[in-house]
Amino acid sequence: MPAVLLTLAIVVEVVSTALLPRTVGFTRPGWTVAVVSGYAVALWLLALVVRTMPVSVAYAVWAGLGTALVAIVGVVFLSEPLGWIRAASLGMIVVGVVGLNLSGAH
Repeated sequence: MPAVLLTLAIVVEVVSTALLPRTVGFTRPGWTVAVVSGYAVALWLLALVVRTMPVSVAYAVWAGLGTALVAIVGVVFLSEPLGWIRAASLGMIVVGVVGLNLSGAH
């Protein structure tokens, strides 16, 4: 169950971050409420996860996969460039997250 909640926390955080530009510096109330609410839900889910998973692992997976997914969303949906350095860096993040999971730390 912690893995499911962590996955959901990551997805909610990534969606919220992808919507962040729509707030236009928090000047659009509807989008601002959606983004802030999404972040609140993501943090609440993360708090539930760390009840049964070490915070070091949970946060590293949340932050690492969230960062990688936001970068992918930026390239695919927000027309951000993807150079070889960015692609290699994303690959290293994914390898790090997989390494944490394979280490049996959770």
